[in-house]
Amino acid sequence: MDELFIQRSFDLARLGGAKVSPNPMVGAVIVAENRIIGEGFHKAYGEPHAEVNAVNSVKQQDRHLLPQSTIYISLEPCCIHGKTPPCTNLILDQKIPRVVISAIDRSPEVNGKSLKILNEAGISVTQDVLPAVGIQLSQPRTTYVCRKRPYVILKYARSKDGFMAKNNGEQVWISNDFTNRLTHKWRGEINAIMVGTRTALLDNPSLTNRLYYGKNPVRVVLDKDLLLDKKLKIFDHQAKTIVFNEKENLELDNIYRVKIAFDQQLIHNLLTVLAQHKIGTLMVEGGATLLDSFYHDNLWDEARVITSANYLVNGLKAPMPEKVPSQSFQLESDEISVYLNDLGC
Repeated sequence: MDELFIQRSFDLARLGGAKVSPNPMVGAVIVAENRIIGEGFHKAYGEPHAEVNAVNSVKQQDRHLLPQSTIYISLEPCCIHGKTPPCTNLILDQKIPRVVISAIDRSPEVNGKSLKILNEAGISVTQDVLPAVGIQLSQPRTTYVCRKRPYVILKYARSKDGFMAKNNGEQVWISNDFTNRLTHKWRGEINAIMVGTRTALLDNPSLTNRLYYGKNPVRVVLDKDLLLDKKLKIFDHQAKTIVFNEKENLELDNIYRVKIAFDQQLIHNLLTVLAQHKIGTLMVEGGATLLDSFYHDNLWDEARVITSANYLVNGLKAPMPEKVPSQSFQLESDEISVYLNDLGC
């Protein structure tokens, strides 16, 4: 039964999406007499946490059940004063006698401290229920807090024979329409999306979410000498665009030019800058050169590789992680493989 309600907390947590970043996605379910009497999720950064929303959702006629209820939470509750009060206080104040969590919050300021507080107060605590899912849901926050950078997702498509583009740079549509719609859904779930100079020039992408419900991510592009044509779609007014360059710092409407050295520390340093802008998740949709840079520096957390049923015969080889995929699934003619690079905390 614990797994059933923890699974529900996962479903709730995902509703927060990119709006909660750089906080973690968290869901909470309150159960008494074998029925759900309250549930909630963290809706946006700076707003009440999942536990608060769950307690507030309990109807007046059920509030007397709180002292005999169990609260199921996808992540260890917080015990620190931030933008909102600690959720451990809420649990104690409401006299909820049992807490079930999926995963420990691995950020240094929590990392089991909340469970210790609850245990010492006489609360029954059960942990590690479906922990793999709970850990993955909270991993972007762990990366942001522990590594001072966004959670990096590398996303790209390749042909059946392993190529991602033709040698002359000619644009080739590799994935199918269903996968294209899925990738737009992904764009609505992250804070920022990044391409390199060559991709911006040759493909002229909008990098917006046009095929699925959700907001547009912040666009990030490399333009060392500020040579990209300002008529490119990446500079339109559909979303904010951050341009990393070696020339100047300048803000022009929705365009933010950020001066940075294009040296061996480029990727590391730009990720630090993005974190300072409260960007907790970054999807990289660049070409082989940019992807290779992230792989080489081991500055990636997840790779979503789309393999088409089509062949290109020759061209630019797609880089691949030296790992076994944690998940693979078929979407019509395309196979989508997800690789995880858990760097811990």
